[in-house]
Amino acid sequence: MVTNTEGYIHIIEYLTAHLNLFENCADAPASGDTVMGVIEQELSEQIITVCSQNEELTFNQRNTIIREVDAIVYDLEEILSGVVNNHVTPAQLDFIQEWAILIKNLFDTEIHSQFISPPPS
Repeated sequence: MVTNTEGYIHIIEYLTAHLNLFENCADAPASGDTVMGVIEQELSEQIITVCSQNEELTFNQRNTIIREVDAIVYDLEEILSGVVNNHVTPAQLDFIQEWAILIKNLFDTEIHSQFISPPPS
């Protein structure tokens, strides 16, 4: 659905362009939360928003979205493997929140084009 789109590739490239936020962090933690914990929380909140804004999604469509989110989390675990258990810094928190919104926007676009828009005649 989204993980095989050009938009997803761009979002991953955006993440990799900002990996320096996650390297050699001397900043004080924003909270006791880990990088992966914040990623999971932010993605969950955005996907809950996606699903609540699209009540017409079927059970199977919602399951597809959940499987996609699992794939995204797996990709993030691979990319950020060395820092997923570190405490998140304020700069990382801001970036993760922004990144999760980009993922939500990608889902919004794909849901609209695949499930809601009528097929072209």
